[in-house]
Amino acid sequence: MEKKPIETPDSKPGPASYFTQQGSEVLTEFNSDVENGLSSSAAKSLLAKNGPNELTANATPKWVIFLRQFNNVIIYILLFAAAMTLLLQHYSDAIVIGLVVIINAMIGYFQEVNASNALDKIKSLLSTEATVIRDGTRTDIPARELVIGDIVYLEAGDNIPADMRLLDSDNLRVQESALTGEADSVLKTFDPLTDSKTPLAERTNMAYASTAVTNGSATGIVVQTGHDTELGQIATDVSNVKAAKTPLMVELDGLGKWISYFIIAIAVILFGIGWWTNLYSLPTLALAVVTMVVGSLPEGLPASTSVILAMGVNKMAKHNAIVKTLPAVETLGTVDVIATDKTGTLTKNEMTAQDIITATKSYTVSGTGYAPEGQIKLDQQAIDIKSDADLQKLLIAGFEANDTMLQEEDGHWVINGEPTDGAFLTLYHKGFGPDQPELEELDRIPFDSDYRYIARLDKDATGQHEIFIKGAPDKLYQMAAISDPSFDRSRWDEVIHELTHEGKRVVAVGHKVVDSTVDEVTHETLRNQGIDFLGIVGIIDPPREEVISALKEMHTAGVEVKMITGDHPDTAAAIGRQLGLADQIRTITGAELDKMTPDELKANISHYNVFARTTPRNKLAIIDAYQKNGKITAMTGDGVNDAPALKKADIGVSMGIKGTDVAKDAADMILVDDNFTTMTKAIREGRRLYSNIKKTIAFLLPTSFAEGLIVAFSIIMQQALPLVPTQLLWINMVSAITIQFAFIFEPEEEGIMQRPPRKTGTALLNKRDVFQLTYVSILIAAMGLWVFDWLTSSGVSHMVASTITVNVIIMGKIFYLFNIRTPHLAFGRHFFSNPMAFVMIGLLLVLQMFLVYQPFMQGVFKTADMNLMQWGIVVAAGFVTLVVTELDKMIRISVNHRRKSKMV
Repeated sequence: MEKKPIETPDSKPGPASYFTQQGSEVLTEFNSDVENGLSSSAAKSLLAKNGPNELTANATPKWVIFLRQFNNVIIYILLFAAAMTLLLQHYSDAIVIGLVVIINAMIGYFQEVNASNALDKIKSLLSTEATVIRDGTRTDIPARELVIGDIVYLEAGDNIPADMRLLDSDNLRVQESALTGEADSVLKTFDPLTDSKTPLAERTNMAYASTAVTNGSATGIVVQTGHDTELGQIATDVSNVKAAKTPLMVELDGLGKWISYFIIAIAVILFGIGWWTNLYSLPTLALAVVTMVVGSLPEGLPASTSVILAMGVNKMAKHNAIVKTLPAVETLGTVDVIATDKTGTLTKNEMTAQDIITATKSYTVSGTGYAPEGQIKLDQQAIDIKSDADLQKLLIAGFEANDTMLQEEDGHWVINGEPTDGAFLTLYHKGFGPDQPELEELDRIPFDSDYRYIARLDKDATGQHEIFIKGAPDKLYQMAAISDPSFDRSRWDEVIHELTHEGKRVVAVGHKVVDSTVDEVTHETLRNQGIDFLGIVGIIDPPREEVISALKEMHTAGVEVKMITGDHPDTAAAIGRQLGLADQIRTITGAELDKMTPDELKANISHYNVFARTTPRNKLAIIDAYQKNGKITAMTGDGVNDAPALKKADIGVSMGIKGTDVAKDAADMILVDDNFTTMTKAIREGRRLYSNIKKTIAFLLPTSFAEGLIVAFSIIMQQALPLVPTQLLWINMVSAITIQFAFIFEPEEEGIMQRPPRKTGTALLNKRDVFQLTYVSILIAAMGLWVFDWLTSSGVSHMVASTITVNVIIMGKIFYLFNIRTPHLAFGRHFFSNPMAFVMIGLLLVLQMFLVYQPFMQGVFKTADMNLMQWGIVVAAGFVTLVVTELDKMIRISVNHRRKSKMV
């Protein structure tokens, strides 16, 4: 089913455009008051009317999950066969068929439920508490009890519990990356905006649910709760996008229907022939036709496919990837395009200082993220920090002029405060180690958007007073010019231009030694006395180092990677170049995408590899355009703003650590460790699984069809049936739980990541596969019929001859396994590449011994004892299958070799 684009917060002005109204107007609209808030009775009434402030997920009932396991044409036919055998009073046959159906359903059910439970373990709720003013009293309440009109107090460290219009703020900064994709926190104000079409990321007087306060404090009025919040609207819209079937499921459905319709058609023809010619009595004819249908149906196919995919899911879990649905693990093997969010996915979402420019030298800094691991280098050589006094002073100034804390938690370095400030703390420790400056703080000027710098007055051990300042270069230029009239601003502008072109943020640093009588720092002091300019630092959210090699492997595998971000085009392009995203980086912005019609976007989408300043609606349009071009598309992201595109993509991949709940819910796969390189492992595993599923089908169908051919030919020739329904089901199911499982452990073929993704719409079986399927079916059936006829004509009892025929088919399967496992010749260096194949063959032979010699099994499956000579006949008949198929393979390899030689 085609997925419809969904509306997102950026595509509409927002409820009542509260951000364009005066705070007093919003208070009047909700009958609230800053001093007293809502009354308890009013809040209780609103809570009853609008419901709790929480997001609820539509969980699928377990019984629905179980019932939909039966929604399969093959299962329908088996249920009909069970009903027919029941009517004919062949109760053992009916019970065995019914058990096969139940086993298939249970395998699918438990795998789907287990994947769902794995997601529940990592899902977390929104903010649990909120500080509100009720009845004139400030109190803490559960966040789910918030109602519109509530006055909420916010301070650093809080998660915002609902959508709010800010009424006042004191240097409030909010980290909104989960909602907007912007890495840096946003400075908030409470003044009304003028444009009702202001995009979400620029609504500076609004605070949104699920975002976090990093600095300052504020008071706001709740204007939306629960599913009416921006977070809730995206979550609701995401749930409205219907998931399409994966390429594998489409191919399997098509194959299953083709096989089922073909078998039904043959069954109708055989029944008609038998009825017309009076070959058998009606009950006998009905049982014979049911036997043919049961024998021909690959009832082990759903179970085998589910188990192969389930093993793939388990293997991916060991690589820190939770796959929510079985087919999703294979879908990555077909992916043509990966559209990935930048912040936190390709990059660390940890601002890092990479360049230090002083008056005389230019340094580079190694190491990424907040971990204080790396070196300061000059001309690629690590330097001794003591060799440059200006550099020492710059690092100390950046450390002191700071409102942020850096600490290690559970082996990870994290900050509490501003990312840019965190970069300076890490930079200091890279230069000076773990020790901190022995300075005493006397006063400070906190950062504010009005003046765009932070300053701090310190006293050292000798009693000297010194001001340290860090901020926007243009602001510090003015102060530097006061102290030094010859300050060369043009030179610094050139350096800054180069750094910003590389996508880096530039921060200027300075200091000023003042008289020991000065005990406070003021703007007037800085503007009148000026500062000594120490230099500038280039900061960037760096690409993950491991992503670069992962992208190279994806390029080799024919998978295109596209970056989608809310960042500035220059920043995005710079990161793209550092990652090696493409040979030539071509960037387009969300505003430019909005000007294109859907047809224009479809025609031009492949020309770009970086999409900047995008909205959730842009991301949806990008995914939709690739899908309309026939591309299987994966989307990776971690924010709520990524969720709609995650749901729409053929496979959505969310981050587990930094991913939001909505993103996790929308995705098909979750990277527990946020490691993008897991994608290459998933692609490799997906391709291996598809290859092994195809081998399973190519192995299963001819042996199933051979059973049907034996019965069909016997009906036409008016012979006694060599096999009964329970024997056919035994053959199919015992091989499904043993020998077919050998394909689960089959290693990947050589060069699997040097192939392009398979084309969409490609049939699961090509003409060559169908040809082999046909002649192998005929070959195994002919061997079984010949052996049965020869033995019965030699005076062997029907039951013994039937038992031997069962084992002829089983042995044909065993020998055919060695042919189908590998595209190379069976008896070569790949013969022992899958040790589990031999284990499964051994297990199958043990089960066959039980079938042949155990009295209870003889009673249920109509079998009898076999002697050693009869086992020799069975082995010889099976070996014929291997010889013929290997001769065919040798011819094919020779033809392909000659064809490649001609091309060279």
